[in-house]
Amino acid sequence: MKRFFILVLALGLLSGCTYAISRGSLKQADKKVTFAALLKDPNAYAGKVVLLGGVIVNLTNKQEGTLLEVYETALDREGKPVNTDVSEGRFLALYPGFLDSVIYRNGREVTLTGTVVGGKVQQLGEIQYLYPYLFVKEIHLFREEELAYYDQYNPYFWGSWWYPWGWGYPWGGGYYGGHGGHGGRGHGGGGHGGH
Repeated sequence: MKRFFILVLALGLLSGCTYAISRGSLKQADKKVTFAALLKDPNAYAGKVVLLGGVIVNLTNKQEGTLLEVYETALDREGKPVNTDVSEGRFLALYPGFLDSVIYRNGREVTLTGTVVGGKVQQLGEIQYLYPYLFVKEIHLFREEELAYYDQYNPYFWGSWWYPWGWGYPWGGGYYGGHGGHGGRGHGGGGHGGH
């Protein structure tokens, strides 16, 4: 039993050493740009590279690539969306290639880096909604079994005694590595490079 507990603890530590997005993409992202500020005036941040994550609402395959509509959520130290019942709003992200809507379906969680293009107004229910609009540089789709693994073995699951300083972005506690580029772990749960 003791050995099993040590193994679980070791797996948790290993999971804490990886980040959803590659080191190169993280270095490019401007950590000072908050989603609240981006949502308020997306055109003011045109050309900035940002790190965002959340839950897919819709996907449209277009001639120029795949357009993802995502509702934003906070990210934990490993880049995984957390508190998915809380969101400041939505954003649009254009991936320069084909993403299958069966895989990247409504409800799946993603983390990405992208270059801000500006704002894009689209109909949302009965209102005209101003979306921050990005060109995707890199995207990570979380496997459903990967999410279950995070919940069971991620050190954050064990509470504040493990990480007393609490939640935060990756820059707050140092970089934890990541998955990069095309191929990653495949469409089922890996990194895809973009622009």
